[in-house]
Amino acid sequence: MNQQTLITAPIEEELRQLVALMRSSLSSDYALLGQVLDHISRQTGKMMRPILVLLMAKCHGEVTEKTLHAAASLELLHTASLVHDDVVDNSQKRRGQPSVNAIFDNRVSVLVGDYLLSTSLLHGSLTEDVGIIHLISKLGQCLAEGEILQLSNVSNEAISEETYFQIIRKKTAALFEICAQVGALSAGASPEEVEWARSIGEIIGITFQIKDDIFDYSDSAAAIGKPVGNDMREGKLTLPVLHALLTTEDEEMMTLAHKVKRQEATDEEIARLVDFTKAEGGIAYAEQCMKQQVERAHELLDKCTDKALRLALATYIDYVVSRKK
Repeated sequence: MNQQTLITAPIEEELRQLVALMRSSLSSDYALLGQVLDHISRQTGKMMRPILVLLMAKCHGEVTEKTLHAAASLELLHTASLVHDDVVDNSQKRRGQPSVNAIFDNRVSVLVGDYLLSTSLLHGSLTEDVGIIHLISKLGQCLAEGEILQLSNVSNEAISEETYFQIIRKKTAALFEICAQVGALSAGASPEEVEWARSIGEIIGITFQIKDDIFDYSDSAAAIGKPVGNDMREGKLTLPVLHALLTTEDEEMMTLAHKVKRQEATDEEIARLVDFTKAEGGIAYAEQCMKQQVERAHELLDKCTDKALRLALATYIDYVVSRKK
């Protein structure tokens, strides 16, 4: 049995219902909007975030209509943020395929992002749960704060792991964290159980982003969907290179890193910084950080008494680390 099957085994029927709900939310009779939504729906990944909502709900009771609308709301909010992010970053690719702004234009992208956000809020309201609506609204704030913090950090001369973790907690961990909380809440979990779910979601989110950042140093650009050193081209210094810089204090590489932050580095200079990161153990350090996070998560999972759900969540966490893109 492969990882995906193990992860979804306890929620097969509920996941089918969610996919149908998402499909109806990503359709429109208006020609242009329908075309864009169809393009977005074809870019849908493995739906790892809404799957986490369903698994956490099942851990604490049953998946209900409230759970399904909450999961759809969170996935649509996430999708809206990606559409807007591609405009901000002028990204031409999303999951290896042309982004919305690459095919249509920035005006259409911003408006469709707003449409997705409004649809997310509609699904949130259908939960009729103030606690869930509060968390979804809080997530919208966190994602925006994370993007603004990242933008401001590009022009900040400081080289800091602390700032890196602040950014990924806002940009990525918050999404998984709130998915886990909302799933538990939708099934009537106690405050202690919701906190347990939140802790696991946070660990998953941090690990997910570190893994994404490691991909930036991979030679398998075609399979992953972004070229080597892409983060550096956007002025971003992620965990592997930060570790290499801060442990070696190499003046030449530090100067080069500041050029990267100012987006003044050439492709050749970026390649040198990538090679330096690999040679100085940056990738190994990031992988060790992931390992520590995963060990914490597996300790927390011991509290899950349902064998199938414990296996599904454990496999989910392992997938985040072992995925190839």
